[in-house]
Formats: sequence, structure tokens, C-alpha cells
Amino acid sequence: CLFLLHIFHLIYKYLTKFPFLQTFANPEDCLLSKKDKVAYDNPHIERVRRAHLNDLENILPFFIAGLFYVLTDPSAFLAINLFRLVAAARILHTIVYAVVVIPQPARFLAYGAAYLPTIYMASQVVIFVF
Repeated sequence: CLFLLHIFHLIYKYLTKFPFLQTFANPEDCLLSKKDKVAYDNPHIERVRRAHLNDLENILPFFIAGLFYVLTDPSAFLAINLFRLVAAARILHTIVYAVVVIPQPARFLAYGAAYLPTIYMASQVVIFVF
């Protein structure tokens, strides 16, 4: 599941190019075509950028909590399914945030479905340590 999230995270660069926008943030990237332009306010690119930032802010704590949670020797069934839930929720969150924009509460529910297991794993680590 962690590998899947990492691969999915690498796909973001292709989301910013969809649907093959000819808009760039750096002037030196516009050398290939006369139609290319520099723009800093493309709504599609900004939405994907915010989704990417949200993933960075949430996947790293999950990686850390998951690593320490596994070291507490939890039930394999529970740990695997928590990891699956977080991976599926983060992928769904990205889809409803950056690919197919669906109004709230879809994004909130996907966020919560990934955040609650992360909090659970972190709390289990704290309980195990103390």
C-alpha cells in the first residue's frame, strides 16, 4: 500500500499536463512552441498543486505512524486493512479533489477515512510506548 501511494504520488506531474495544457510556470519551458505561454493562475494546475500539497502533508505522517505501528507487532489483519483503507482513501481524495471535482462532503469524507486510521495507529504507538 505504501508503494502504491508512492507511485500514485509520482503521477501528479501528468495531472498538471492534462488536458495537455500549453501553460508553463517557467519562461524557459516555453521554448518548444509559439503557442506556449507563462501563467501562474491556471485553475486546473493550481487545483492539482493544492491536492499534491495536501498529499504531502498527510502521507508523510501516515508513513511515520505506519512504520512505528508495525513495530508494535499489531494484528496483521488489522494493520493490512488499515493500510489499505488509507491508501484507497488518499487515492479517492486525490480523484475527487484534482481529477473529477466533486462538491463537499466527498473530499472531507475521503480525507477523514485516511486521517482517522493514521490517528489510531499513532495513538496505538503512544499507548505501546507508555
